[in-house]
Amino acid sequence: MGEYEITTAGIREMTTFLRWAEDEGWNPGRGDRLPFHAADPHGFLLGKLDAEPVTSVSAVRYGARYGFIGFYIAKPQVRGQGYGIQAWRAAMKHLEGRNVGLDGVVEQQDNYRRSGFRTAWNHVRYAGVPHAEEAPGDITLVDAGTVPFGTLASYDRRFFPGPRDAFLSLWVAAPGHTALVALRDGEMRGFGAVRPAGTGARVGPLHAASDDVALALLNGLSAAQQGEPVVLDVPDANGAAIRLMERLGLETNFECARMYTGGVPEIDLPGIYAATTIELG
Repeated sequence: MGEYEITTAGIREMTTFLRWAEDEGWNPGRGDRLPFHAADPHGFLLGKLDAEPVTSVSAVRYGARYGFIGFYIAKPQVRGQGYGIQAWRAAMKHLEGRNVGLDGVVEQQDNYRRSGFRTAWNHVRYAGVPHAEEAPGDITLVDAGTVPFGTLASYDRRFFPGPRDAFLSLWVAAPGHTALVALRDGEMRGFGAVRPAGTGARVGPLHAASDDVALALLNGLSAAQQGEPVVLDVPDANGAAIRLMERLGLETNFECARMYTGGVPEIDLPGIYAATTIELG
């Protein structure tokens, strides 16, 4: 056996995480590298065997009480040799003392349960070009970058268990991203973003006070893609969101389980029409 070392990935090494995720069929965004790394610069762990990257895992810390695991990948030639579990243990140590979440693919869910994770709901991936459906005229969409950041961050905290200001500030302004806020009667009633991916464009988050607000946001985000298909990871615990996706003719092609080590966080789940990402929560 060679020398195996787990290191903290630098910003340039984030391309390895994204390339491997693409190889697994997870379809990450093309510009995810900078906002992902900003979420927790110490939270991306790269395992190297004789200086060659062979494992990856992210363990992103949000505030003092929450963390999220993602990018748990071992290259095929080293699977079953113990390198992946070493990376997993290092990630969980980085998140020690926190409620930890992840989105687990079907074939790994039993392993995660043995590690103390419990399923909260499933994320169902919907993809396609939404059927044309007009949203109510009293909903106004504005560029999220024009909204005071404190207002946007405060709204985001309704739907996410911890602060993620560094990530969010880059998410709304990254090249190729379109981020919109929905206003009704002058009040913020929804927020959504879309970014180019290997296949189609990933919508996330999609947070809305009601179906018609979610529809208005999705219409605006889809229009920015000029006919390209969109992809959303929708919590099946939000029946209204599932019904909206089906009404718009989107089709399912992937499913994973949102799991936590502690209790399910107190978030506005009925307002989540699509998760931000399955890699970082």
